[in-house]
Amino acid sequence: MTHSSDADEQVFHSHRRLLFSVAYRILGSAADAEDAVQDAWISWSSADRSQVVDPKAYLARIVSNLALQRLRSARHHRETYPGPWLPEPVLTDGDAADAVTDAESVSMAMLVVLETLSPLERAVFVLREVFDFSHAEIAAAVERSEAAVRQTAHRAREHVRGQRPRFTADRSQQRGVTERFLAASTGGDINTLLELLSPDVTLWTDGGGKVRQALRPIRGAGTVAAWFAAIGTVTYQGVAPHDMRAALVEINGGPGLVFSGAGRVVATVCFDIDADCRITAIHNVANPDKLRAVADGTTHRLATR
Repeated sequence: MTHSSDADEQVFHSHRRLLFSVAYRILGSAADAEDAVQDAWISWSSADRSQVVDPKAYLARIVSNLALQRLRSARHHRETYPGPWLPEPVLTDGDAADAVTDAESVSMAMLVVLETLSPLERAVFVLREVFDFSHAEIAAAVERSEAAVRQTAHRAREHVRGQRPRFTADRSQQRGVTERFLAASTGGDINTLLELLSPDVTLWTDGGGKVRQALRPIRGAGTVAAWFAAIGTVTYQGVAPHDMRAALVEINGGPGLVFSGAGRVVATVCFDIDADCRITAIHNVANPDKLRAVADGTTHRLATR
C-alpha cells in the first residue's frame, strides 16, 4: 500500500472542486457528493499513483464510478420517498456560473429532469454534456463498452431535450422576477403573484415526511398564488410570520429564496422562468435534512471542466 504524500494531497485538492461538481450533478445531493469525494480520496491515497498518467481523468473516473454506485443504492429510497423527491439545494457563486450552460446544468429544474434518467444514463449524460469527456473516457469510468456509452449518451440527450424548455429568461430578468415574487409573497399581493405565474405553473414541495408539505404537485396560478400570498399571515414550521426572514440568494446557478427563522433555515425556493418572464415551475425544499448545505453557508463554485 502506498502512503499519500503532501504532493499527492495537493494534486487531489487541486481537483476537488471538479470532483464535487461531477458527483453533485450525478447524485443531486450535496451530502452524498461530499461522501463520494471522500471515498475518492481514500481510493487515491491507497492507489499505485506511479501508474497514473493523467490524475484529473483518473480522479474523475473514480468519483463518477463511486457516484454511480451511490445513485443506484439511493434509487429505492427516492422512489419510496413521501411526496416529491427534490435535489438538495446548494448556494452557488455567480462568478463561476456566468456561462449560461454552467448555470443551466446545475439548475434545480435540470437536476429534476436528470432524476428521470436511469443512473447509468444520468452519469453518462453529465460526463458527456456537462464535462465534455470523450466516449472512451466515459466508457472507462462507467465500465461499459464505448459503443454502449454512445448509445446511452444519445438516449439520455434526447430524453433531456424533450423535457427541458430551450428558452429561458436571462440572468437579470430572472433576478427581477424573483425580487418581485419575494415582495408580492411577503406582502400578500395576490394580483402581482398571478401576473408573475404562468397559468399552468407547478409547485413542487419536498418536506421529506419531516415537515408538513403538499405530497402532490400543486398546479395552476390561482392555487399557487394563494399558497404564497399566505406566507405573511401563517405560522410555518413553528416560525411566526413576524419572525420569518426571506433573503434573495443564488441557489444552483440562479436567483432563489432562502426562508429562515428561529435560528434555522426553514426552506429554499427556486424558480423555472420562461422567455416571457413567467414562472413555470417552483421547487420548494423544506426537508431539514436537505437544507444543511445551505444552512452551513458554504458557497460552491461548481466547475464544468
